Amino acid sequence: MKKYLSLCLLLLLSFSPLISHASTDSLVKQSKSTHYNLVLIVADDLGYGDLGFTGSTQIKTPHIDQLAADGVIFTQGYVSSAVCSPSRAGFITGINQVEFGHDNNLGGVETGFDVEYNGMPLTQQTIADHLNKFGYVNGLIGKWHLGKEPQFHPLKRGFDEFWGYTGGGHDYFEALPNGKGYKEPLESNFKTPDPITYITDDVGNESVDFITRHKDEPFFLFAAFNAPHTPMQALEEDLALYKNIEDKKRRTYAAMVHRLDLNVGKIMQSLKDQGLSENTLVVFFSDNGGPTDSNASINAPYRGQKGVLLEGGIHVPFVMNLPGLLPKGMIYEEQVTSLDVVPTFLALAGDTKTPMDMFTGIDLIPHLTGKTAPLANREMTWRFTISKAIREGDWKLVSIPDRLPMLYNLAEDPSEEKDLALKNIDKTTYLLKKLGTWDVNLPHPVFLEGAVWKKRQLGLYDHAYQLRQPEVK
Repeated sequence: MKKYLSLCLLLLLSFSPLISHASTDSLVKQSKSTHYNLVLIVADDLGYGDLGFTGSTQIKTPHIDQLAADGVIFTQGYVSSAVCSPSRAGFITGINQVEFGHDNNLGGVETGFDVEYNGMPLTQQTIADHLNKFGYVNGLIGKWHLGKEPQFHPLKRGFDEFWGYTGGGHDYFEALPNGKGYKEPLESNFKTPDPITYITDDVGNESVDFITRHKDEPFFLFAAFNAPHTPMQALEEDLALYKNIEDKKRRTYAAMVHRLDLNVGKIMQSLKDQGLSENTLVVFFSDNGGPTDSNASINAPYRGQKGVLLEGGIHVPFVMNLPGLLPKGMIYEEQVTSLDVVPTFLALAGDTKTPMDMFTGIDLIPHLTGKTAPLANREMTWRFTISKAIREGDWKLVSIPDRLPMLYNLAEDPSEEKDLALKNIDKTTYLLKKLGTWDVNLPHPVFLEGAVWKKRQLGLYDHAYQLRQPEVK
């Protein structure tokens, strides 16, 4: 009987082209919908106010704006640190990085510290480690910045493919065979890297290539752009688009963000071309706030910048896009954090065994689809070298060494211009005690950055910051 049914089915498919095509399309569609692909796109040192959907009046970012319009915009999206390396350690593990000693930014090895520990602790699993268990192919294209010693290499932290560099930044036009720092050679385990054209384009092109090669299997792509991190280098054709901006550094920055936007669009178009858009979760954010003093970024309406725990250092553009599951055009106004990425990814990957309470972050999908109540009055804590901060509901307290704690009501004062600490002693005392109890239970940092950075960070709290968008001439 089974042989007879099989023969009938074979004959039916052979003599009915329309049925054959319909069945094949259905099977392909079903195959592609049995898993979710995961794409994490991270900008480097992007100012909050420098995208169209966050209010920019100077810089045009139609592709990132479309990504946001078709997905969920988080108006209160945060990262777990105000600088690159600890922020990345947080969002790649789902655990607040200070809980495993990754408090500082990675640089040289300070006196008294061991080079063998100068990277993200090997005790921590990355999202790639977790996804390996579910058959995902994991690719990192671009910046790593979680340790240059061999034991910290991304290929030893769960990634199957790596094209990029292990340091904290790179020249946009040149890599030298024996280069150091920003001109270190690019490396790859699956090809010989071509000479750099413009590295933002190269990261975009390699990301598209990764998607094309792995379109028929579940994949995780970490597209780690270094734009618009220094050095300030842009293509002439992009500079020409912003010739109306008089300040040269700001003009260069705008051109760099423009090129970033084009390459985000390139990645999104690739997903569409491969028929993967509906079942691919794309997350976009910046690793920290813009360093306004070094790359001319604007974090308006937020005060502060990269390196400090005011809103300008940790409140970032944040988008999730998954057309097949998440609502289009949703504005989510409750607090979320980059630490939520790992548990969200794992839930979509079908992980029912990893205990989710091991993560600081949470799975956001039930909250975005209405299965669970919105995240109200969520508590968040930060520590970065000299600074500590806590947010509970609308109240945020920031503590630094040379002054009394600062208290802000972010619902009434998102720019943190009115310190209410002395007018609300009970709230100040309550949050300071809570923050202090958390802080003293954290481990010592496993490495330190140079002491010169502490003085610099302290000074950044007193800078005057641009809280409004510039007038367009």
